[in-house]
Amino acid sequence: MSPQELRASVSLAGIFGLRMLGLFLILPVFAVHAPQLTGGDDLVLVGIALGAYGLAQAILQLPFGMASDRWGRKPVLVAGLAVFVAGSFLAAGAHDIWITIAGRTLQGAGAISAVVMALAADLTREQHRVKTMATVGATIGFSFALSLVAAPALYQVIGMGGLFSLTGVLALAAIAVVVWLVPEGPRRTHAAEGAASGALRMALFDPQLVRLNAGIFVLHMVQMAMFVVVPPLLVAAGLPLPGHWKLYLPVVLASFALMLPPVLHADRRNAGRGVMLGAIALLAMAQGGLAATGPRIALLAPLLLAFFAAFNVLEALIPSLVSRLAPAHARGTAIGVYNTAQTLGLFVGGLAGGWIAGRYGAAAVFGVCAALALAWLALALGMRPVNRIGGDSFTMGTVKGR
Repeated sequence: MSPQELRASVSLAGIFGLRMLGLFLILPVFAVHAPQLTGGDDLVLVGIALGAYGLAQAILQLPFGMASDRWGRKPVLVAGLAVFVAGSFLAAGAHDIWITIAGRTLQGAGAISAVVMALAADLTREQHRVKTMATVGATIGFSFALSLVAAPALYQVIGMGGLFSLTGVLALAAIAVVVWLVPEGPRRTHAAEGAASGALRMALFDPQLVRLNAGIFVLHMVQMAMFVVVPPLLVAAGLPLPGHWKLYLPVVLASFALMLPPVLHADRRNAGRGVMLGAIALLAMAQGGLAATGPRIALLAPLLLAFFAAFNVLEALIPSLVSRLAPAHARGTAIGVYNTAQTLGLFVGGLAGGWIAGRYGAAAVFGVCAALALAWLALALGMRPVNRIGGDSFTMGTVKGR
């Protein structure tokens, strides 16, 4: 990779990491904190509060991606991060569940994920794009993992308002990274703008992209739904909230060690499809195991390890496949559709997880998640391998030797 490609990869991963860390810091503690808010004893409203930013992003990811195709990536990035900052500080002052939901919705309205990934693809050559997109994608998994370890301890020190304020500060830091560290993307030409106007149909209906978009919806629905019930389950197992890091830290570190070999194999051997199928199967098995397991730490720990390993592999792999399938002139639009599916999964997962848990219990949440993962696996089996042919081109077909 050239120095500019390395700079682009690291700086854009940093933006993604700062923003996603801010979002995920709320996840491990909010379900336990919510009863202290007016209206927070309703699990459905708790689920909506967790997933509200996902709904806002689902609505706005595509407009942000299309805007970046037309007017450039960096101005749209700064605007989206500023909106996220405003939502963070609104939620920081909330004393009831409704203001919290409003703040989370405004956070989600800064829907820049598609723009970050499109700019990452703009600034790297095709032969290095898997590394770049894997770096950006893995940052989501790392931010999620770090939040699980850090959030309980931070919550004890600064409270929920402090956590929301911290998310705003992290987003301000991300704006500084955009302005001073991220390289400029290629200039948008009139020809590119005209081509982008017809890109939405391709992004919505290409069979390969449809499979990936459906998959990321399921992955993030599962993630949000299970963390409506995992923190209370750990408390019921005898692990108080301040001590959750004792489980999360070793599990998360081990999951990153397990993630690296399959991701590197997928990159070096062009084996993305096979690695993706294996990770989906592992995700389904982990959710099935959690459905059959009560509040027992000895059983929860290995199942959470399996979940994190599968989640990290998929978060690193799927964005790189999307970026390779999308042509350069429509990359922001295609990734916008992808991120719309991703964030819609977060909203639906929070809402569905709260509703199912309130009526049928934690085991039913995990059972539904297992069924969704199996449905995704069946859909993904029909996906053809994506072959690298150099430059910004791509082809779909059978890899030689398969």
